[in-house]
Amino acid sequence: MMTAEVTAKKKLQRQSEKAILSGEFREEDVLLAYQKRWIADDSDLKIAEKSRRTGLTWGEAALSALEAAKSVEAGGDDTFYVGSTKDMAREFIDAVAMWAKAYSCAAEDVQEEVLKDDDKDILTYVINFASGHKVKALSSNPSNLRGMQGRVVIDEAAFHERLAEVLKAALALTMWGSKVCLISTHNGIENLFNTLIQDSRAGKKRYSIHTVDIDTACEEGLYKRICQVKKKEWTQEAEDEWKANLLKDTATEEDALEEYYCVPKNGGGAYISRSLRERAACLDVPVIRFKGTQAFNDAGEGERMREMQEWLVENVGPLLQALPQELRHSLGEDFARNGDLTVFAPFTVQDSTKRTVPFLVELSKVPFKQQEQALFYICDRLPRRDGIKLDARGNGQYLAEQAKYRYGEEVEEVMLSVAYYRENMPRFKAAFEDDEIKLPKHEDVITDLGQIQIYRGVPGIDDSRTKGSDGNKRHGDSAVAIFLGYLASKEDITRYELHTIRPSTDDNQRRFFGTAKENNRFDDMPRTDIRGKGIRL
Repeated sequence: MMTAEVTAKKKLQRQSEKAILSGEFREEDVLLAYQKRWIADDSDLKIAEKSRRTGLTWGEAALSALEAAKSVEAGGDDTFYVGSTKDMAREFIDAVAMWAKAYSCAAEDVQEEVLKDDDKDILTYVINFASGHKVKALSSNPSNLRGMQGRVVIDEAAFHERLAEVLKAALALTMWGSKVCLISTHNGIENLFNTLIQDSRAGKKRYSIHTVDIDTACEEGLYKRICQVKKKEWTQEAEDEWKANLLKDTATEEDALEEYYCVPKNGGGAYISRSLRERAACLDVPVIRFKGTQAFNDAGEGERMREMQEWLVENVGPLLQALPQELRHSLGEDFARNGDLTVFAPFTVQDSTKRTVPFLVELSKVPFKQQEQALFYICDRLPRRDGIKLDARGNGQYLAEQAKYRYGEEVEEVMLSVAYYRENMPRFKAAFEDDEIKLPKHEDVITDLGQIQIYRGVPGIDDSRTKGSDGNKRHGDSAVAIFLGYLASKEDITRYELHTIRPSTDDNQRRFFGTAKENNRFDDMPRTDIRGKGIRL
């Protein structure tokens, strides 16, 4: 490889690494951070779902020129660009030519070639490099890829009429180590392009996914670059107005979301079908509930602590003791203080790799300290505990933070958001489709899971409330806890157990999480003084 090419590649790599860490915009950088991330991703298969006119194809042209300029020994390769129109093909080839010149690579000028395409001749564009490699723009006819060998870039993939056939032909090239890239805005939720993305997020496909919506692009300098090119002064007010006009000028809100926010149109309805939810909810295991009465909430902390401990020991303790000691366990939680429920969902990972929820614990109108007490009680007794994911939104951040102090890195404080649901819900849905998950056989659980709705093309918890079997309102609470518990069970954490609680050798003494005075007072009580019932940890 020529010295100039080596220098260009090293500079590009340094810029990419820096952008991945910071995402900052610098006027002297040629590429924006999301373009650099795309170039730095060396995956065999990768997809970019993007907003319109963000320049991702231009960034791909930079990579294509670089790959074609490298020798065979350096890992260089041909690139075949498959666009949906002739104009796109010419624009891409011109961009490759510009990059080749910028790299000072030895390359010929753009040439036109005639390609036989069924019954007609198709004009194609090609640039030949001194390395012996080329970048060539082909028509979207799948047969044109037959017999080729090299990288394949399918641009505006969602708008190809025969995407499945084009992709089938392209993937055959990977047998010899070539790579396939798909770049596109969305074109409907049922489109194969969106299906590939969802299947990849679910772990069914191995595509690396890049999401570049208009907000991400602007945060990383898109409008600043536009101002720089047009020699205009950038201001935040001007950027906000520019973005607002883009959205306002689309025909409908759905169009705006699809074109600029990577949200495919025509979404709606329950994310997981009723039949799949009912099949999963097949375990005759309990859903245990504790409701904080007014008297309970008004009581002193020591009294609340003792009452909660007694309830946990009597109702939750036996279930924890019955868990298989040799199997891994994880926990998910959805937090609420007043209106909704806090739900704890432990998971058992069976030898068959199926995930089962052995019971659920629901708390209603329970003070923070007693929620903390219940969480610690459960987590301390989960056999081979290997992952805790807690809802850290709003007041839930307190409980998640306390758990983090106690259990360290094993705890993930999850900030549920549209992006989090978009990235992780496909994996959760796949567990139902593959019959990998087993849940308590309870109508409230089935209904809660039905609260996961498609809204603007993205799954999330619906804002409406349902009425539970106990007459209280619900907001998909167990669904969120089960969702997070499942994700925790799928992570290969392999941590050792912490804070194992061992029963005291003296059954007449038990210690709770109270003040020293309260603990000493309780330790001195005979066990029959606690409402005449023995307390066992």
